[in-house]
Amino acid sequence: MEQQITPTSLLEAIRYFSDVDVCIEFVASLRWLDGVAQCPHCGGKNAGFLKTRRIWKCRVPECRKQFSVKTGTIFEESPIGLDKWLMAIWLVVNCKNGISSYEIHRDLKVTQKSAWFMLHRIRLALKNGTWAKLGGGGEPVEVDETFIGGKPKNMHAKRRLKMKTSLNGYAEKAIVVGMLDRDSRQVRAKVLPNVRRDTLQNAILDTIERKATVYTDGFQAYDDLAKREYLHETVTHIDEYVRGNVHTQGIENFWSLLKRGLNGTYVAVEPFHLERYLDEQMFRFNNRATKDNPLNDADRFMLAVSQISGKRLTYAELTGKVQETAS
Repeated sequence: MEQQITPTSLLEAIRYFSDVDVCIEFVASLRWLDGVAQCPHCGGKNAGFLKTRRIWKCRVPECRKQFSVKTGTIFEESPIGLDKWLMAIWLVVNCKNGISSYEIHRDLKVTQKSAWFMLHRIRLALKNGTWAKLGGGGEPVEVDETFIGGKPKNMHAKRRLKMKTSLNGYAEKAIVVGMLDRDSRQVRAKVLPNVRRDTLQNAILDTIERKATVYTDGFQAYDDLAKREYLHETVTHIDEYVRGNVHTQGIENFWSLLKRGLNGTYVAVEPFHLERYLDEQMFRFNNRATKDNPLNDADRFMLAVSQISGKRLTYAELTGKVQETAS
């Protein structure tokens, strides 16, 4: 396929993706980098394009199945056009505080329910399944935990009771731990069931290379990290927030961005879905424009579209009616 022109602004993207054939060619070019369509059913690379129907047909004798550019991606079985899907992706990856399903509903003329489903499927595409460990070469890593959720006094009595019995003693809050590598400026965040020492330290062991320098606050659950082969320094927020290079201001900046989106844009996020919102915010944070990594809106958009393959999320999986399949 010919090299694609990449829009550099939302206005250019709207104009560029107004043609369905352009949308198909664009997604295909990022999905199959060698320019050869690969059958998602058998993996064969011998397929013919049926131009009148805008689909491919596998020529492998044992397969012979038909597929579109949506098959085997987050778009699969969606009746919504690629022009709307691509605009939704552009908005999600480039709106600093996120974009709500009601905004997608109004702007793209789809139902609010469909918009909510679209956003969660896009968040699945933004999820990175393979992470390099932080702190390689002994670089400093900031670690902090935060609590996310509404205030109990503002909840209905039934919801308050439900939250109290489901989050291990923290009635109104879900627990998230975050880690920021100061050298690469990459962040990792995940939901935890509790803030016990073994839970927090196991999360650190899974995410940060041994021998790295780890900066935390004075929370006692971080004690004994030195015994885990880390160089551990703390700052006690009762007395000070910064002591030379010892601080957690970077990861707290990430918490500020995350909570601004959750409280201001999404308003009400169930703990069941919180991991997906973390994936969205991590994608934007890890791919933001910096001095060493001057990414722009088009770069983030291209990266997101390139990650749509091999990921499928059904409405039943999203709502917890069936277990989500591994991607």
